[in-house]
Amino acid sequence: MRDDLERDHQQLLEFLYACPVGLVQFDSAGEILMINPYAMKHLLPMAGTRDPANLFAMLEGCAPELRNLFDDYGKERGTVCDGHRIAVDIGAVRKGKDPKVLACTLVKLGADRAMATFTEITVQVAQERRLKQTETWFGSLISGVNDYAVLSLTPEGIIDGVNAAFARQTGRRIEDVAGEALDAILNTDTASGTLSLSDQLRLAERDGWYLDESWQQRSTGERYWCQRLFAVRPAGERGACGGYFVVLRDVARDESDTSDLRRMLLCDHLTGAANRTHFLQAFEREQRRWRQDRQPLSLILLDVDHFKAVNDTYGHPTGDVVLKQLTQVCSAMLRPADLFARLGGEEFAVLLPNTPLDEAARIADRLRQSVEAMVVTADAGPLRITASFGCVTASDACSSVEGLIGLGDAQLYAAKHAGRNRVYTRAALPAAA
Repeated sequence: MRDDLERDHQQLLEFLYACPVGLVQFDSAGEILMINPYAMKHLLPMAGTRDPANLFAMLEGCAPELRNLFDDYGKERGTVCDGHRIAVDIGAVRKGKDPKVLACTLVKLGADRAMATFTEITVQVAQERRLKQTETWFGSLISGVNDYAVLSLTPEGIIDGVNAAFARQTGRRIEDVAGEALDAILNTDTASGTLSLSDQLRLAERDGWYLDESWQQRSTGERYWCQRLFAVRPAGERGACGGYFVVLRDVARDESDTSDLRRMLLCDHLTGAANRTHFLQAFEREQRRWRQDRQPLSLILLDVDHFKAVNDTYGHPTGDVVLKQLTQVCSAMLRPADLFARLGGEEFAVLLPNTPLDEAARIADRLRQSVEAMVVTADAGPLRITASFGCVTASDACSSVEGLIGLGDAQLYAAKHAGRNRVYTRAALPAAA
């Protein structure tokens, strides 16, 4: 019997070691009881300086919503989430690659025991995205299409050819469009998270084509829902871009699940702020625009002071209310072009396009005062909090996304070490980042 148990134990260990799926057993607080090599390979690089012995702490930077999903699940046993997608390496987009994506399933096995599985699905997600774009595009060929128009562009984005259907669709005369820059003709709502036209052309050059949907405007002022296909026009040289084609289709808009899908993709599960993925993608775009236009670009990082004490004293549900109320207060004070995001835990960020450092510092101080004035209702009585802020701005000395976030973190923790509930600013690092 003992030999059988030892053999079964050895076989179980061999299975866990060779299993092509990440397996993590943990308790209700996230403390890891067992983890196999596949899970360690994918999760440990995500931990950074966070506690590698706690599953939720390791994932705080990429998927802070998992802790909330787990805590909000009311049953003692059952599936908390199935195939929840976690985008790990957003910086890969800047390098022309698809970001790494993990599928996570959380299952409660009892009052204080749970299991998580992790599988890498990067290739699957990329294929799904391209398939969905293709289905949307070719589906529009047989339903809801009123007309189509074609623009031809130079590699610099200047219109050098227009068909007659463009004039019928938009009401613009062909002679008024030829020779104009594309961004002077087409509309792009970058404040709502839509990629800029230059970014869309860059992605078309990377992948061969890019599909987008957005509101466009006719010369009469009427708006219509437009699908736009950006395709590369090959040059004589192998691999060279000779320009672009842009195909525009006037289609009937299906609004059944657009807002829900957009909210799932862009927003934090708990607070409704922009999620970390959306924030980093927007930051990448604004950083490229800063390099081109040199309009000021600033960043505010903020962190709730003594937030662990709030959770320990009042409980996690009250801590969640604090984060939600802070998001509402801060978002209400920002401009439409600004982006307020939850980076993880109690840390938030504000992206401020076209904003110099002195103005960013004033905005941060107004946010600081509003947070200090908040009153959160808790079972133990009214609760007040404060937050510390770090402000930085892009410069030749420091302009990368990673560099600016690192510099902002340094200012944030300098504010904490100086006594908390204050704003620290810095324009640039002394050396290039």
